Amino acid sequence: MITLEHVSKSYEGGTGYSVRDVSLEVPAGQLLVLLGGSGCGKTTTLKMINRLIEPSAGRIRVKGRDVREMDPVVLRRGIGYVFQGIGLFPHLTIAENIAVVPRLLRWTAERITARIDELLSLVRLSPAEYRGRYPRQLSGGQQQRVGFARALAAAPQIMLLDEPFGALDPVTRDELRDDFLRIRRELGLTAVMVTHDMTEALLSADLLAVMNVGELRQVGTPRELLRRPADEFVAQLMATPRRQAERVEALSAEPGP
Repeated sequence: MITLEHVSKSYEGGTGYSVRDVSLEVPAGQLLVLLGGSGCGKTTTLKMINRLIEPSAGRIRVKGRDVREMDPVVLRRGIGYVFQGIGLFPHLTIAENIAVVPRLLRWTAERITARIDELLSLVRLSPAEYRGRYPRQLSGGQQQRVGFARALAAAPQIMLLDEPFGALDPVTRDELRDDFLRIRRELGLTAVMVTHDMTEALLSADLLAVMNVGELRQVGTPRELLRRPADEFVAQLMATPRRQAERVEALSAEPGP
């Protein structure tokens, strides 16, 4: 569904690279998580898929087509995009926010209204209660639910997600991530998600792609990376959630009230 072939991005004319020689494939219906620390190139890699950033070298194919041969606006309308800042238009109602792309696609008013209600129900927001509200009247978690609904408005087969849960409190984050995974499975979406949260990556991904300093260090299932890390960097990264779990377990075992 999504293929990157020797993709690089340099902002310095080839003297330095944000992303260097990355090749990977996301099969249809699977979720690949790009994992790594700040500045490792994961968000740049994500944004090159829908041409928000143009690669300096290599080729990216979506559903078999080279993205360079596609109108970038048409490409983006066919790919759902969710990011941490949510980015709802504050002057538009929730219904109007969700309807932005369908209106650009010249859907009928009846079709748009039906789609808005369908999507609000899908993200567990009552259409009657929320369609007429404005973003400022919603909590952060509710706003991100609307962000998901908006990204799904034109029924894309592909979604890109850039730290979509990063600004939420832990309880809301877990709840919303579980809902997203349910929706992704129900709709059979192919998705690429960026995160630096190890636990989130392990619990969400079909495939993990670990990046460091712009380079791809290993791609595999969470189980494969946990059991057979390709190098010391990946091994240390995979050890982090284990250490955290052990510390929590030790705290619960300590005597006291």
